[in-house]
Amino acid sequence: MPSFAAALRGCTVAVIAELKRRSPSKGAINEALDVPARAVEYEAAGAAALSVLTEPARFGGSLDDLRAARSVARVPLLRKDFIVSRLQLLEARAAGASAVLLIARALPPERRTALADEARALGLDVLLEVRDEGELEHALRVEHAVIGINNRNLETLAIDDAVSARLMPLVPGNRTAVYESGVNSRADVERAAAIGADAVLVGSSLSSSEDGGAATAALVGVPRRTRG
Repeated sequence: MPSFAAALRGCTVAVIAELKRRSPSKGAINEALDVPARAVEYEAAGAAALSVLTEPARFGGSLDDLRAARSVARVPLLRKDFIVSRLQLLEARAAGASAVLLIARALPPERRTALADEARALGLDVLLEVRDEGELEHALRVEHAVIGINNRNLETLAIDDAVSARLMPLVPGNRTAVYESGVNSRADVERAAAIGADAVLVGSSLSSSEDGGAATAALVGVPRRTRG
């Protein structure tokens, strides 16, 4: 599988383009999403990687979506779900994922580390998502993890970009850091670049767009800045 972590370390801010039908914060986004067609559009427009929602109840996703994306995409795929078990890691690998999301808030510290190590043993990269200094401190101990900083409060669903502004400078320059939630325009990508983000994960604004390729193309090409 292509390396997710390596794909995020170019000279420009990498765009991780998401395939998502709905979400708890927005409700229906694109219930009729054609995953293979949209994956092709995203990749052709310059997305460095794709994020595929596989959680069914809240997001309308499935492992079939991951397999469908893998059948057409050459770029790395992230399985985005509430990962809590080794079985889900095995599923992700079998369906063609290059990486999985681990949410710090949803897992005890020792479980985060164990799942990250298990993922690595299976050849999967890990995007370890944090929202505060304590979670970030622990995440940085997982040496091989890509650090995701989520501006969305998972309890209230509100977005506060001050979270990334506060935490991004604390991520050492030799680690890969992803700015998550609240990216809707090129100006948002430029703001993420200004605080040192290596990549942005873009969900609702791309999935809801009538032209996924044009929407993605508008976000790519922002120069990446050295952090730290």
